Amino acid sequence: MSTAYGNFFDFCRDTGSLHATLPVCNLFASSPSRGGSGFGNGCDLLGISLGGDRYLANLGSILCAGLAILISAFLLLRSNMKRAAVGRREMQLFLLGYMLISLCEIFTIGWFPLDGEVRRAFTAIHIAAIVATLWILLMNAVVGYQIIDDGTIASIGLIFGSAAALFVGTGYIALDTGFAFTDYWQDTVNDPNNRAYALYTLYQLVPLVFLVAFFVLEAILVLRVLGEVRPMLYLCAAALLFIISQIFQYVISVHICNGSNGAINGGFFSTLFTLLAVIMIWVFWSSITEDDWPMPASTGSTYT
Repeated sequence: MSTAYGNFFDFCRDTGSLHATLPVCNLFASSPSRGGSGFGNGCDLLGISLGGDRYLANLGSILCAGLAILISAFLLLRSNMKRAAVGRREMQLFLLGYMLISLCEIFTIGWFPLDGEVRRAFTAIHIAAIVATLWILLMNAVVGYQIIDDGTIASIGLIFGSAAALFVGTGYIALDTGFAFTDYWQDTVNDPNNRAYALYTLYQLVPLVFLVAFFVLEAILVLRVLGEVRPMLYLCAAALLFIISQIFQYVISVHICNGSNGAINGGFFSTLFTLLAVIMIWVFWSSITEDDWPMPASTGSTYT
Protein backbone atom coordinates (compact mmCIF):
# COMPACT_ATOMS: atom_id res chain seq x y z
CA MET A 1 0.00 0.00 0.00
CA SER A 2 1.08 3.58 -0.60
CA THR A 3 1.26 6.58 1.74
CA ALA A 4 1.16 9.00 -1.19
CA TYR A 5 -1.04 12.09 -1.07
CA GLY A 6 -4.69 11.18 -0.72
CA ASN A 7 -4.17 7.64 0.59
CA PHE A 8 -5.64 6.71 3.97
CA PHE A 9 -5.11 2.93 4.06
CA ASP A 10 -1.87 2.90 6.05
CA PHE A 11 -3.14 5.54 8.46
CA CYS A 12 -6.30 3.52 9.10
CA ARG A 13 -4.36 0.28 9.53
CA ASP A 14 -1.90 1.82 12.01
CA THR A 15 -4.59 3.51 14.12
CA GLY A 16 -6.55 0.28 14.61
CA SER A 17 -6.92 -2.25 11.82
CA LEU A 18 -10.50 -3.12 12.78
CA HIS A 19 -11.58 -0.27 15.06
CA ALA A 20 -9.57 2.60 13.58
CA THR A 21 -9.26 5.74 15.71
CA LEU A 22 -8.98 8.01 12.68
CA PRO A 23 -12.62 9.03 12.11
CA VAL A 24 -12.36 9.34 8.32
CA CYS A 25 -11.63 5.60 8.13
CA ASN A 26 -15.28 4.87 8.95
CA LEU A 27 -16.27 6.08 5.47
CA PHE A 28 -14.27 3.53 3.48
CA ALA A 29 -15.38 0.11 2.26
CA SER A 30 -12.85 -1.70 4.49
CA SER A 31 -14.42 -0.30 7.67
CA PRO A 32 -16.81 -2.50 9.69
CA SER A 33 -19.22 0.47 9.58
CA ARG A 34 -19.65 -0.39 5.89
CA GLY A 35 -19.59 -4.15 6.33
CA GLY A 36 -15.84 -4.47 5.69
CA SER A 37 -13.38 -6.66 7.55
CA GLY A 38 -10.85 -4.00 8.57
CA PHE A 39 -7.67 -2.47 7.19
CA GLY A 40 -5.18 -5.25 6.55
CA ASN A 41 -3.12 -7.00 9.18
CA GLY A 42 -2.59 -4.14 11.57
CA CYS A 43 -3.24 -4.27 15.31
CA ASP A 44 -6.92 -4.67 16.21
CA LEU A 45 -8.11 -2.28 18.92
CA LEU A 46 -10.47 -4.44 20.97
CA GLY A 47 -10.79 -2.73 24.36
CA ILE A 48 -13.64 -4.17 26.44
CA SER A 49 -15.74 -7.07 25.16
CA LEU A 50 -19.50 -6.57 25.44
CA GLY A 51 -20.31 -10.11 24.36
CA GLY A 52 -20.57 -11.68 20.94
CA ASP A 53 -18.73 -9.62 18.36
CA ARG A 54 -19.36 -6.30 20.11
CA TYR A 55 -16.60 -4.29 21.75
CA LEU A 56 -16.31 -0.97 23.54
CA ALA A 57 -13.03 -0.55 21.76
CA ASN A 58 -11.78 2.81 22.99
CA LEU A 59 -13.12 3.49 26.47
CA GLY A 60 -10.22 5.84 27.23
CA SER A 61 -11.14 8.18 24.38
CA ILE A 62 -14.82 8.06 25.33
CA LEU A 63 -14.06 9.13 28.91
CA CYS A 64 -11.56 11.76 27.80
CA ALA A 65 -14.00 13.19 25.23
CA GLY A 66 -16.66 13.38 27.95
CA LEU A 67 -14.18 15.21 30.19
CA ALA A 68 -13.38 17.57 27.29
CA ILE A 69 -17.06 18.51 26.99
CA LEU A 70 -17.26 19.31 30.71
CA ILE A 71 -14.04 21.34 30.74
CA SER A 72 -15.06 23.21 27.59
CA ALA A 73 -18.39 24.09 29.19
CA PHE A 74 -16.53 25.42 32.24
CA LEU A 75 -14.18 27.50 30.06
CA LEU A 76 -17.17 28.79 28.09
CA LEU A 77 -18.73 30.05 31.31
CA ARG A 78 -15.44 31.55 32.47
CA SER A 79 -15.14 33.32 29.13
CA ASN A 80 -18.55 34.85 29.68
CA MET A 81 -17.28 36.38 32.93
CA LYS A 82 -14.47 38.23 31.10
CA ARG A 83 -16.75 40.99 29.83
CA ALA A 84 -13.90 43.32 28.85
CA ALA A 85 -11.99 40.61 26.97
CA VAL A 86 -11.36 40.99 23.25
CA GLY A 87 -12.90 38.16 21.23
CA ARG A 88 -14.98 36.78 24.10
CA ARG A 89 -17.88 35.67 21.89
CA GLU A 90 -15.54 34.43 19.21
CA MET A 91 -13.66 32.28 21.74
CA GLN A 92 -16.98 30.89 22.94
CA LEU A 93 -17.80 29.90 19.36
CA PHE A 94 -14.51 28.00 19.22
CA LEU A 95 -15.27 26.20 22.49
CA LEU A 96 -18.74 25.24 21.24
CA GLY A 97 -17.14 23.81 18.10
CA TYR A 98 -14.67 21.81 20.19
CA MET A 99 -17.53 20.46 22.30
CA LEU A 100 -19.23 19.22 19.12
CA ILE A 101 -15.97 17.55 18.03
CA SER A 102 -15.64 15.86 21.42
CA LEU A 103 -19.23 14.61 21.31
CA CYS A 104 -18.64 13.11 17.86
CA GLU A 105 -15.42 11.47 19.06
CA ILE A 106 -17.41 9.35 21.50
CA PHE A 107 -19.23 7.70 18.60
CA THR A 108 -16.51 7.72 15.94
CA ILE A 109 -13.06 7.00 17.38
CA GLY A 110 -14.47 5.87 20.73
CA TRP A 111 -16.24 3.02 18.93
CA PHE A 112 -19.32 3.24 21.10
CA PRO A 113 -21.58 0.38 19.86
CA LEU A 114 -23.65 1.85 17.03
CA ASP A 115 -25.24 0.89 13.75
CA GLY A 116 -22.82 1.45 10.86
CA GLU A 117 -24.98 4.11 9.21
CA VAL A 118 -25.24 6.10 12.45
CA ARG A 119 -21.47 5.93 12.90
CA ARG A 120 -20.91 7.20 9.35
CA ALA A 121 -23.28 10.11 10.00
CA PHE A 122 -21.38 11.04 13.16
CA THR A 123 -18.14 10.71 11.20
CA ALA A 124 -19.30 13.21 8.59
CA ILE A 125 -20.32 15.66 11.33
CA HIS A 126 -17.00 15.04 13.10
CA ILE A 127 -14.90 15.85 10.03
CA ALA A 128 -17.01 18.90 9.19
CA ALA A 129 -16.78 20.14 12.79
CA ILE A 130 -12.98 19.86 12.78
CA VAL A 131 -12.65 22.02 9.66
CA ALA A 132 -15.23 24.60 10.81
CA THR A 133 -13.87 24.82 14.38
CA LEU A 134 -10.28 25.35 13.28
CA TRP A 135 -11.48 28.06 10.90
CA ILE A 136 -13.17 29.72 13.89
CA LEU A 137 -9.88 29.42 15.79
CA LEU A 138 -8.06 31.16 12.94
CA MET A 139 -10.68 33.89 12.93
CA ASN A 140 -10.04 34.36 16.66
CA ALA A 141 -6.50 35.36 15.74
CA VAL A 142 -7.78 37.80 13.12
CA VAL A 143 -10.20 39.33 15.65
CA GLY A 144 -7.24 40.27 17.83
CA TYR A 145 -6.15 42.82 15.22
CA GLN A 146 -9.51 44.60 15.58
CA ILE A 147 -10.08 44.90 11.82
CA ILE A 148 -13.74 44.52 12.73
CA ASP A 149 -14.92 45.25 16.26
CA ASP A 150 -15.16 41.98 18.17
CA GLY A 151 -18.45 40.73 19.54
CA THR A 152 -20.50 42.71 17.02
CA ILE A 153 -23.11 41.29 14.68
CA ALA A 154 -20.69 41.83 11.79
CA SER A 155 -17.87 39.91 13.48
CA ILE A 156 -19.97 37.04 14.80
CA GLY A 157 -22.01 36.87 11.60
CA LEU A 158 -18.98 36.70 9.32
CA ILE A 159 -17.24 34.07 11.44
CA PHE A 160 -20.33 31.93 12.00
CA GLY A 161 -21.48 32.25 8.39
CA SER A 162 -18.11 31.29 6.89
CA ALA A 163 -17.70 28.44 9.39
CA ALA A 164 -21.21 27.20 8.58
CA ALA A 165 -20.36 27.21 4.86
CA LEU A 166 -17.24 25.13 5.52
CA PHE A 167 -19.23 22.80 7.78
CA VAL A 168 -21.94 22.20 5.17
CA GLY A 169 -19.51 21.77 2.28
CA THR A 170 -17.17 19.41 4.13
CA GLY A 171 -20.08 17.54 5.68
CA TYR A 172 -21.70 16.97 2.29
CA ILE A 173 -18.51 15.50 0.81
CA ALA A 174 -18.11 13.20 3.82
CA LEU A 175 -21.78 12.16 3.80
CA ASP A 176 -21.79 11.49 0.05
CA THR A 177 -18.62 9.44 0.46
CA GLY A 178 -20.13 7.41 3.28
CA PHE A 179 -23.68 6.98 1.97
CA ALA A 180 -23.24 7.21 -1.82
CA PHE A 181 -26.05 9.69 -2.43
CA THR A 182 -24.38 9.99 -5.84
CA ASP A 183 -21.76 7.74 -7.41
CA TYR A 184 -19.21 10.55 -7.58
CA TRP A 185 -17.05 9.36 -4.65
CA GLN A 186 -17.46 5.59 -4.95
CA ASP A 187 -14.11 5.08 -6.69
CA THR A 188 -12.64 6.68 -3.57
CA VAL A 189 -14.52 4.39 -1.20
CA ASN A 190 -13.51 1.18 -2.99
CA ASP A 191 -9.93 2.16 -3.90
CA PRO A 192 -7.52 -0.38 -2.28
CA ASN A 193 -5.42 2.51 -0.99
CA ASN A 194 -8.53 4.35 0.25
CA ARG A 195 -7.43 7.25 -1.93
CA ALA A 196 -9.63 10.29 -1.25
CA TYR A 197 -8.13 13.54 -2.46
CA ALA A 198 -10.98 15.81 -1.31
CA LEU A 199 -11.23 14.29 2.17
CA TYR A 200 -7.45 14.16 2.50
CA THR A 201 -7.21 17.86 1.68
CA LEU A 202 -10.07 18.85 3.96
CA TYR A 203 -9.18 16.55 6.86
CA GLN A 204 -5.36 16.51 6.78
CA LEU A 205 -4.15 19.63 4.98
CA VAL A 206 -6.69 22.44 5.51
CA PRO A 207 -6.75 22.15 9.34
CA LEU A 208 -2.95 22.22 9.39
CA VAL A 209 -2.93 25.42 7.31
CA PHE A 210 -5.47 27.01 9.67
CA LEU A 211 -3.41 26.05 12.73
CA VAL A 212 -0.12 27.36 11.33
CA ALA A 213 -1.78 30.63 10.27
CA PHE A 214 -3.33 30.97 13.75
CA PHE A 215 0.06 30.49 15.41
CA VAL A 216 1.82 32.98 13.13
CA LEU A 217 -0.86 35.67 13.49
CA GLU A 218 -0.98 35.32 17.27
CA ALA A 219 2.82 35.34 17.53
CA ILE A 220 2.98 38.60 15.56
CA LEU A 221 0.22 40.09 17.71
CA VAL A 222 1.98 39.20 20.96
CA LEU A 223 5.56 40.01 20.01
CA ARG A 224 5.11 42.98 17.67
CA VAL A 225 1.88 44.64 18.83
CA LEU A 226 1.71 43.86 22.56
CA GLY A 227 5.47 43.63 22.95
CA GLU A 228 5.22 40.77 25.44
CA VAL A 229 6.87 37.38 25.78
CA ARG A 230 4.97 35.58 28.53
CA PRO A 231 1.85 34.77 26.44
CA MET A 232 4.11 33.09 23.87
CA LEU A 233 4.92 30.46 26.48
CA TYR A 234 1.25 29.48 26.58
CA LEU A 235 0.93 29.57 22.80
CA CYS A 236 4.05 27.43 22.32
CA ALA A 237 2.82 25.02 24.99
CA ALA A 238 -0.48 24.64 23.09
CA ALA A 239 1.40 23.98 19.85
CA LEU A 240 3.69 21.43 21.53
CA LEU A 241 0.77 19.59 23.15
CA PHE A 242 -1.07 19.40 19.83
CA ILE A 243 2.05 18.07 18.07
CA ILE A 244 2.38 15.41 20.77
CA SER A 245 -1.26 14.43 20.25
CA GLN A 246 -0.62 13.90 16.54
CA ILE A 247 2.53 11.87 17.21
CA PHE A 248 0.50 9.56 19.43
CA GLN A 249 -2.19 9.26 16.74
CA TYR A 250 -0.05 8.71 13.67
CA VAL A 251 3.29 7.35 14.90
CA ILE A 252 3.09 5.72 18.33
CA SER A 253 -0.46 4.36 18.18
CA VAL A 254 0.33 1.05 16.52
CA HIS A 255 3.18 0.35 18.96
CA ILE A 256 0.94 1.00 21.99
CA CYS A 257 -1.69 -1.28 20.46
CA ASN A 258 0.79 -4.10 19.89
CA GLY A 259 2.32 -3.68 23.34
CA SER A 260 -1.08 -3.84 25.06
CA ASN A 261 -2.42 -6.69 22.90
CA GLY A 262 -5.14 -4.46 21.48
CA ALA A 263 -6.39 -3.10 24.82
CA ILE A 264 -5.48 0.50 23.99
CA ASN A 265 -3.78 2.54 21.28
CA GLY A 266 -2.73 6.13 20.73
CA GLY A 267 -6.31 7.38 20.29
CA PHE A 268 -6.77 8.01 24.02
CA PHE A 269 -3.51 9.92 24.33
CA SER A 270 -4.29 11.91 21.19
CA THR A 271 -7.65 12.97 22.64
CA LEU A 272 -6.05 13.81 25.99
CA PHE A 273 -3.23 15.95 24.59
CA THR A 274 -5.63 17.72 22.22
CA LEU A 275 -7.75 18.63 25.24
CA LEU A 276 -4.67 19.98 27.02
CA ALA A 277 -3.79 21.99 23.89
CA VAL A 278 -7.28 23.54 23.83
CA ILE A 279 -6.96 24.46 27.50
CA MET A 280 -3.64 26.17 26.80
CA ILE A 281 -5.18 28.06 23.87
CA TRP A 282 -7.81 29.38 26.26
CA VAL A 283 -5.15 30.29 28.84
CA PHE A 284 -3.20 32.08 26.08
CA TRP A 285 -6.30 34.00 24.98
CA SER A 286 -7.10 34.89 28.58
CA SER A 287 -3.56 36.15 29.15
CA ILE A 288 -3.65 38.59 26.23
CA THR A 289 -7.07 39.99 27.09
CA GLU A 290 -6.16 41.34 30.51
CA ASP A 291 -7.10 44.95 31.14
CA ASP A 292 -3.53 46.15 31.63
CA TRP A 293 -2.14 45.51 28.13
CA PRO A 294 -0.87 48.80 26.64
CA MET A 295 -3.04 48.69 23.52
CA PRO A 296 -5.32 51.57 22.51
CA ALA A 297 -9.02 50.89 22.14
CA SER A 298 -10.88 51.41 18.89
CA THR A 299 -14.46 52.64 18.82
CA GLY A 300 -16.82 49.93 19.96
CA SER A 301 -13.95 47.62 20.90
CA THR A 302 -13.78 45.68 24.13
CA TYR A 303 -10.13 46.64 24.64
CA THR A 304 -9.80 48.87 27.72
